[in-house]
Amino acid sequence: MKLKKVLAVACAVALVGSLAACGNNTAVTDDVADSGSAAMEQGEVEAVEVSSDSEVSVFYYTYSDTYISSVRADLDAALDDAGVNYTDYDGNNSQTTQTEQVQTALSKGSSLLVVNLVDSGSDDAAGNIIDLASAQNVPVIFFNRSVSEEVVTSYGSCVFVGTDYEQAGHMQGELVGNYLVENYDAVDLNGDGVISYVMLKGDEGNAEAIARTKYGQEDADAVLEKFGYPAMSYYDPNASSLYLLDQTGSWSSAQGNDLMQTVLSQFSEANGNMVEVVIANNDDMALGAISALQNAGYNTGDGTYIPVFGVDATEAAQAAINEGSMTGTIKQDAEGMATTICQVVTNMKSGVDSFEGVNPENVVGTWRVNIPYGTYTAE
Repeated sequence: MKLKKVLAVACAVALVGSLAACGNNTAVTDDVADSGSAAMEQGEVEAVEVSSDSEVSVFYYTYSDTYISSVRADLDAALDDAGVNYTDYDGNNSQTTQTEQVQTALSKGSSLLVVNLVDSGSDDAAGNIIDLASAQNVPVIFFNRSVSEEVVTSYGSCVFVGTDYEQAGHMQGELVGNYLVENYDAVDLNGDGVISYVMLKGDEGNAEAIARTKYGQEDADAVLEKFGYPAMSYYDPNASSLYLLDQTGSWSSAQGNDLMQTVLSQFSEANGNMVEVVIANNDDMALGAISALQNAGYNTGDGTYIPVFGVDATEAAQAAINEGSMTGTIKQDAEGMATTICQVVTNMKSGVDSFEGVNPENVVGTWRVNIPYGTYTAE
């Protein structure tokens, strides 16, 4: 199977200087501690100075997410190198747990919150954390999971480090479309002139999942139509929605495997209605789908190949792509995100502008930084 060369795109982010403080990397889950709330302040991002040896609290939506695990490893390393005293918290995919952890950290005197929100896109959840932090004049850095501009800018000591999440969907759609144009006859297993696809969506209300689901399909169709091919057709003509949802919201390989196994139990090459391309919102679900395909005899290196696309460019996905069982993915730069977060942390601890030293091409207004995506196919 002929694949494109790597088109990897990485952002240039500033390296972080050392600070004179002791490092501390402790993973904990704490009980509730009471904390008050206050009205949110309006205005631009303020240069906030916090004590150099006070604790920075880093909250992850879950440790089990493969991409988030990469961000955590890179951020821990960056904070250690910078001499920052910090504690990591595992929200275990529960917003209630995470909010309680924030209360506990603030009660212990945390001076800066770095938050990977559990309930992505929830203004209430993000606003509640801002209320808790602003009551004690503690800065907040949200990262990775979408938080609205309205919420971030409601507090002068808050910023967001993430991505232009629509970009990933557009890039994945273009990647899928270009691959299909180059390999149309091989992908069209039943020879009906139309490509049958399945879309694996990670989380119903997640902004990233919504954009990837929408543009991964729409932009692929746009490429096909540009070259004179018909739009893709969803594999199940009786489906009420044009995606299969991970009901747990965990974007997991286990869910990807289960969903794909269910599809293969009803739709097959023998019946002439086999799924001919798999588009997944992330690499874990893509890899789970590949496992199900391989159990059915596909993507093993011999016989029929079903192209599978993901997002993240995790190490496991890169290995699958290079060995030929997966087709391509959109790189979400874990190291770039971690380094940028650390830069903002050290800026806040030094009392300088929050985005000093950050690539200005990636800064949006006064409230956020976008880490660019890239395309990863076979080396």
